[in-house]
Amino acid sequence: MNANTPDDERFLREALPAFVSESIELLDQLEHLLLELEAAPQDRDLLDALFRCAHTIKGSAGLFGLDEIVEFTHHVETYLDALREAKVSLTRHTSQVLLRSADQIRRLIGMLGDAGADPAQHIGDERASLIADLARELSNSNPSPTHEAPQCAQVESTASGQTASGGAHHITLHFKRDTFRDGFDPIAILDYLATLGAIDSLVLDTSRLPAFEALDAEDCHLDISLHLTSTHRTQDIEAAFDLVREDCDVSIVSLEAHTESVDANNAASDAANLSQAAITERKPTVERRASDDNRFVRVRADRLDEVINLLGELVIAGAGTALLAQKTGVSDLIESSHHLGRLIEEIRNGTLQLRMVQIGETFGRFRRVVHDLAAELGKDVHLDIVGGETELDKSVVERIADPLMHLVRNALDHGLETREQRLASGKSEQGSLRIAASHDAGGILISIQDDGRGIDRVRVLARARERGLVAVGSTPSDSDLLALIFEPGFSTAEQVTNLSGRGVGMDVVRRNIESLRGRIDLHSEPGQGTRIEVRLPLTLAIIDGFLVGVGQSKFIFPLDAVVEVIESRPTETAVNASGCSVVELRGQVLPIVSLRTLYSLDSDAPERSSVVVIQSGGRRYGVMVDALLGQHQTVIKPLSRMFRSLRGMSGSSILGNGEVALIFDVTSLCELAEHPPTMHRSTLPDDGSLRLKPPTDGLSLNQAQDSN
Repeated sequence: MNANTPDDERFLREALPAFVSESIELLDQLEHLLLELEAAPQDRDLLDALFRCAHTIKGSAGLFGLDEIVEFTHHVETYLDALREAKVSLTRHTSQVLLRSADQIRRLIGMLGDAGADPAQHIGDERASLIADLARELSNSNPSPTHEAPQCAQVESTASGQTASGGAHHITLHFKRDTFRDGFDPIAILDYLATLGAIDSLVLDTSRLPAFEALDAEDCHLDISLHLTSTHRTQDIEAAFDLVREDCDVSIVSLEAHTESVDANNAASDAANLSQAAITERKPTVERRASDDNRFVRVRADRLDEVINLLGELVIAGAGTALLAQKTGVSDLIESSHHLGRLIEEIRNGTLQLRMVQIGETFGRFRRVVHDLAAELGKDVHLDIVGGETELDKSVVERIADPLMHLVRNALDHGLETREQRLASGKSEQGSLRIAASHDAGGILISIQDDGRGIDRVRVLARARERGLVAVGSTPSDSDLLALIFEPGFSTAEQVTNLSGRGVGMDVVRRNIESLRGRIDLHSEPGQGTRIEVRLPLTLAIIDGFLVGVGQSKFIFPLDAVVEVIESRPTETAVNASGCSVVELRGQVLPIVSLRTLYSLDSDAPERSSVVVIQSGGRRYGVMVDALLGQHQTVIKPLSRMFRSLRGMSGSSILGNGEVALIFDVTSLCELAEHPPTMHRSTLPDDGSLRLKPPTDGLSLNQAQDSN
């Protein structure tokens, strides 16, 4: 019955990426629901949501004629239907089978992008094994068949409520005028319907067709009546139209002698609405999306990135326009430039929100990893996820997923003990792994914490001395010792496994995080556990900044990190060679750092200066500056490779007048304020500025600003 036109085939080909993306999301959701069901196996809302995931994937695959996906997913859907009808029960074994089945569907969908892909034989064997497992579970729950039959056939008969005698249905389909415009192909729907049974007759009502001269090729005028003989239940046939309810009025009347004729359209619609309402109440961000699809538009990521880049240039141009308007002194022009600036800020905020996503989607992937890896390692682990609603830039989320995955696997393999080891050390049998996210100082803080064995300092020190990282006889500080774990090739594993022992990973994790202008810190207590903290910027594009000046140099603090500004006051201690001292602020001691001294800026100190109070990671410190230049929309530009070792800085920005301002990394600057480097002067460069080797690795700050 496949009568697709070239236009239909082109549309399906263009729509296929959307199907792949939607299906991957549904599979992620299916895995998440399965893991939740292990703790609440009788939760009807979870069971219904689980069934709808598989059903939607199967139905969408049927519209594209992806028979292999439809056939395998049908077996999964059949079992899930039996599960929600309490004909079978969910056990750890069946949960594993369903998770492996989800992997199989994911693999089939992944092969769609590889034209002419020929799956390996073992993949087909695994698929057959999964079908047999599902069939065995269903047959065990219905042990008294009236005759012997192949197991797979028995699965379909048991789970979908088929009867030996079959049944006939009269179906009327009234497609609405915008069906084609909404991307639905009635022929594809009929093709899928044919997989549920035999279409005995089909009648097309031509009464809706307009006169030829009034005919619009994009309008749909189809009214179809057909008879379907099928062994499927009426509910299963109704479900075939779930995707086109808004574009087609469907009436299904069962013609079985023992069934009273009913209009199944309204009944099915009411039931679907009630079911959806229940699921939405239980899972506001899981299943609600199914009823709100018309409120979302999918946009290619590269197009959005291009808009963000242009927006950055617009911000810079707007700042330049405001500066020129101020120089003219024309009040109307100044007011107009201020209005333009406000509009640019609103556009900026709205556009950046388009790229903000909840990190919980990334955290959700770890549930499956923890579930499978804990079983493989023979460990009992409880995973606790906190702050999944925290939002940050999508580009940051995509690039942080792999480093976080490595840290989670590391915590499971190295950090947490086996049941026997935990009991022997007086701990509970079940280990705890906590992944949390929260906003902090204009960025995001992600922590991964376990209650395992902690890091063995003695072993780390011994391995470091073996590799020549620590001189014999010297004892590094605790923080320096833990930092050795991030050295390339460093590993304390006794033997190489498929998870660890090769010395590859932690150095890559740190490098990837630092490439995002982030940082990673490690804290560990022997016998108590380990906490790893990852700090990242919310976005890699544009931030609200606070512009300050020191001499001729300009600097920017992330506005969210600025607590207050106070007048400079006499220090409690003398300013040392690194520019550090302390002052009293409302009865508390506040560390102070002078940027002029810290970075050897060649300018005279003014008569009056100010102190900008910054908060980072729960700590506060002050930064002494010459001038306060106010709030500034900051387009972040990365530092060139030559200046990436500039300590305390995370990037640069171009001001409206063409000057370059350096953007502070408030966490690194805090460390410089509390633990200043050893300072020494070297030969003066041509521009008269002083070189500062520890913070800049031999490069002057003035040179950095000139080069950027």
